[in-house]
Amino acid sequence: MSDNNPRLEGPLPPAALDDPHLQPATKNPDRMQALAALAIVIGMAGFIGFIWVYWINASTQWEAAMLTVGMAGLGIGTIAWGKYLMPQGPFVEERHDFHSTDDERTAFNAAITGRGGLEVKRRGLLLSLFAVGGGIMTLALVVPGIGSLGPKPAKSEDPHGSTDESLFTTNWRKGSKLVTVDGRQVQVDDLNLGGVLTVFPQGYEGSSPDQVILIRLAMLGPGDPPYPIAPPGHTEWGVQGYVAYSKLCTHLGCPVGLYQEQTQQLVCPCHQSIFNVNSGAVPEFGPAPRPLPQLPITVDATGQMRANGNFDQAVGPGFWERP
Repeated sequence: MSDNNPRLEGPLPPAALDDPHLQPATKNPDRMQALAALAIVIGMAGFIGFIWVYWINASTQWEAAMLTVGMAGLGIGTIAWGKYLMPQGPFVEERHDFHSTDDERTAFNAAITGRGGLEVKRRGLLLSLFAVGGGIMTLALVVPGIGSLGPKPAKSEDPHGSTDESLFTTNWRKGSKLVTVDGRQVQVDDLNLGGVLTVFPQGYEGSSPDQVILIRLAMLGPGDPPYPIAPPGHTEWGVQGYVAYSKLCTHLGCPVGLYQEQTQQLVCPCHQSIFNVNSGAVPEFGPAPRPLPQLPITVDATGQMRANGNFDQAVGPGFWERP
């Protein structure tokens, strides 16, 4: 504006519902409000569905579908509200001088704030739905985070319940039969030289803390000298050329299931820790800090392989209370 124009005096006029600057972009505001509200409601239903399918442990595909519906519904409703129902402008401050007095700036800020608040309050239904939808979305994001923490570490897989020592012990006991994941009992003649097999204590098939890798390092009979295992391993804990180690890597607990027969080494597929089975499964490469715990094994009179006790230390990666 020209500097010759008269200076505006007094506060800006209050906002009015018929102000052309406050008119929504759509020709049918009520219909657009209904569509935006419907989209937000659909989004809320999607988030509720996500919480439900997560709670019942449904497939990840259903979780992804429900989360997509929730995000899309709430997003579309919010965009429609802002694009078609909020004031579109243009908003031009009428002034002839770049400098304003303190009273004028205060009045201008009050007018702008009042106009924005007036339009938001005008769409109270959408505001309420958006608040509820945002709360449900937050709940849908928090519930999996809390649920994914899993059970307290003291929870044991023992059928008698939890124990304070569950992090330090397993379900292996003296006399426990070595069985495969499908429950088949392992006989002393099952493996050839260099063969490996994942075994569990009978009754705990598939139990992650109890999984053991059984390796046949030599073809020895009951009358042959035991296969030598260097410290910190135990020669007397093997039997007829067999040796058994915990399958849980001492780094992060990945299953150590790769065996290199020529070098007689176990390899963790996650971070490539390498363990020497001839010397108590000490780590020779990679981030694993400790050897794999050795399980004492024996063979009964029927050729059935059994545990001769439990591990002498906690299996798997380190934890806070581990000495």
